[in-house]
Amino acid sequence: MSDFHSYTNVKALGLTSGGLDSILAALVLQEQGIDVTWVSFKTPFFSPEEAVKAAERNGIPLKVVDITDDYMPMLENPRGGYGKNMNPCMDCHALMFARAGEIMNQEGFDFLFSGEVAGQRPMSQTKNAMRYVAKNSGFDGFILRPLSARLLPPSFAEEQGLVDREKLCALSGRSRKPQLALAERFGVKVFPAPAGGCLLTDKGFSARLKDLMQVQKSYETRELYLLRHGRHLRLDSSTKAVAGRSKQDNENILTCYREKEDLLIHHASLPGPVVLIPRGAGKEADLVKKAAAICAGYTKTEPGDSAVMRIISAAGSDTITVSAVDPAAVQTLMI
Repeated sequence: MSDFHSYTNVKALGLTSGGLDSILAALVLQEQGIDVTWVSFKTPFFSPEEAVKAAERNGIPLKVVDITDDYMPMLENPRGGYGKNMNPCMDCHALMFARAGEIMNQEGFDFLFSGEVAGQRPMSQTKNAMRYVAKNSGFDGFILRPLSARLLPPSFAEEQGLVDREKLCALSGRSRKPQLALAERFGVKVFPAPAGGCLLTDKGFSARLKDLMQVQKSYETRELYLLRHGRHLRLDSSTKAVAGRSKQDNENILTCYREKEDLLIHHASLPGPVVLIPRGAGKEADLVKKAAAICAGYTKTEPGDSAVMRIISAAGSDTITVSAVDPAAVQTLMI
């Protein structure tokens, strides 16, 4: 027997990545007349881009909140540990629900929800992981997971009759067939592939992040965004060179460039990569020459041949001549 009391003006705030599960969770609640709003959290490791698209397609209000300042202290020492790479999935979800809970209290939402499915992801969506997230978010009991709700203990919203538990779902496991069937029923035809979208699960990105956090230790937020682009070479514990792989890569690197702080290197006459040294190389002229020689090696200059390289810093622009280094010879510097 349902304890649903058909209250009016029930408002729910849901976490979304813009994926199908998030969409379905919102639609399941909308079907009960609940007023749903989404929140998507932004860091250098995941983007709200798909959430913005999903919100526009489905007519659901969306809040985008940058949580980088809160995220980094958690990422440095997650209580629940990391996954296969640098992904602290349980503590990440707990932090997101904590921030969403603050918005819930400030703006008068009745409960929180997400599109999580029990057993779908081995680290973050087991029943034990979901329990960990709820307890460590500070909003235990206020989190509803509509797609698996009938397999989980009743939430506050169900106990108070704000939601009809019998009309919620009981999905579990990794199969996508139930979600696809539900999508067909709701007429949802456009949604991204379930690829995750978090860079912290990527092996190469995680290696570069670990180097930044554990070797360099001191860094700025823009350097976290820079991890997405180019070849990263560790010159010494405080100096790193980032070399573009393509024209687009060069352009992306330049979005992180600060003229008054950084050092930029490129060939004076040949096409090729830009090399960015965030915050420069101090007075280490040898490091600048080394980075310039590496940059020359990624142009059409033959290894060992002379190359005139342009060095741009806060002091102005100059050129130096170096011998191009064979890229194979600097593989040990690659992060």
